[in-house]
Amino acid sequence: MPSVDVVVESPVSTGFRVRQLEGMFDVPRAETARLEWRGNVPIEDEPWRVGLIVGPSGCGKSTLLRDLFGDPRSLKWGAPSVIEDFDPALSIADIAAACQAVGFNTIPAWMRPFAVLSNGEQFRATLGRLLIEEGEMVVVDEFTSVVDRQVAKIGAHAVQKWIRKHPSKQFVAASCHYDVVDWLQPDWILEPATMTFSRRSLQRRPELEVAISPVPYSAWRTFAPFHYLTKELHRAAQCFCLFVDDRPAAFAGIISSPISSGAHKGEAIRAVSRLVTLPDWQGMGLAMVLVDQLGAAYTALRLRLRTYPAHPALIRTFDRSRAWAMKKRPGTFSQYNPRSSTGSSGGRPCGVFEYVGPAMDRSEAARLIRGGSESVSTPSRRASSPSSRRAGQTTT
Repeated sequence: MPSVDVVVESPVSTGFRVRQLEGMFDVPRAETARLEWRGNVPIEDEPWRVGLIVGPSGCGKSTLLRDLFGDPRSLKWGAPSVIEDFDPALSIADIAAACQAVGFNTIPAWMRPFAVLSNGEQFRATLGRLLIEEGEMVVVDEFTSVVDRQVAKIGAHAVQKWIRKHPSKQFVAASCHYDVVDWLQPDWILEPATMTFSRRSLQRRPELEVAISPVPYSAWRTFAPFHYLTKELHRAAQCFCLFVDDRPAAFAGIISSPISSGAHKGEAIRAVSRLVTLPDWQGMGLAMVLVDQLGAAYTALRLRLRTYPAHPALIRTFDRSRAWAMKKRPGTFSQYNPRSSTGSSGGRPCGVFEYVGPAMDRSEAARLIRGGSESVSTPSRRASSPSSRRAGQTTT
C-alpha cells in the first residue's frame, strides 16, 4: 500500500526580528522548523482517472503532490499567438479539439498572445495545453486558484469530462478550494491537513438554474467580440439571452430568412444568425440549451428554426443532437457575406440543421418569443420536453 512519509526541516533564523517575534508572541526557541506528513495513501488499490489533493493554504498540498507525482510541468508562453505556443508536432485540429474540450472556444483569442488573455482564458489555455502535451499523468498545482469561482467550477467540469474520454490519461490536482469537488468529480481525495484519504463515486454534478428572455439589440455588443465569424449582426435580428444567476451567459440572434432552394423555396423560416457563449461559461452546453428552447418555442408557434454553424465543434454538437436534423452537409460556399444569416464563405464548411424536437407549451412559447422569459432546470438533455432541460450536459 502506498504511503507518505515526508519531513521538511529548515533552520530557524537567529536574526533580530525573529527574536522580537519570539518575545512578542511567546514562541518557544527552536533550532529548526519541522513539518511532517505520514500516513497510508492507497491511491493505486483501485483504478482511478481523477484525483484531488485539497485543503487550506500551508497544509502541505504542493509538498505531497510533488512527493507522490513529481514536479508539475511549468509551461513557457511567448509566441505571438496562443496556438503557436503548443507543441509544433501537434496538428491544428488536435489543438482546436483540446482548447474546445476545456471551454476555450473563442477562436479570436487563440490568435492572441498568452499575456493579453484574461485570467479565465489563460487558465483554460493552460489546461488545454497540459492535457494534450503531457503524457499519461497530468499534474496541476494551484488548480483554479487565480480565477473566478464560476470559471473554476466550469473548468473543473470540462477537465474531468476530457480525461474520462481518454482512457490512457490520469489527472491529479492540488487546490485550496473545496467548491470544485462536485464539478471535478475526483475518484479520490487526499486532505493533507488531517492526512485523510477517501474515495468518491461519480455523482451528478450540481444544477445550473438558467433563464431565457428576449433582450435589446444592444446586448449584442457584449457578445460580439467572442463570436468566431464576424461581429456583424443584422439590425432586424430578434435577440435572446440565457442568464445564469441574472448574469448573461449565452446569446442568440434570430432573423427571418427565406429558404433558397428545394420544395419549400421562398418559404420564410427563422434562422440562427449568431450564437455565442461568453468565455466564462463555455464548456457547459449553454448555447445548445438556448437554441433548443428557441426551437421548441418556434415549433409551438408553427414556425421553423434553422441554424448554419461553421465552427467544427458546433457542427458536431448539432449533428449529435436528436433535436436537430441535418438538411445540408458541411461543404463550401462560393461567396462570403458577413451580413448573411449563414455567414458563409468560400472554403468554410458550413452545415445546415433544422430543429425537429418536441414543441413546448404554446402559451409558454408565446411568452418567451414575444417578451416573457423561460426558466430551465433539469438533469438531462435527453428529457422528453425541451422546456425541462438543465444546462450543461453537452459542450458547445
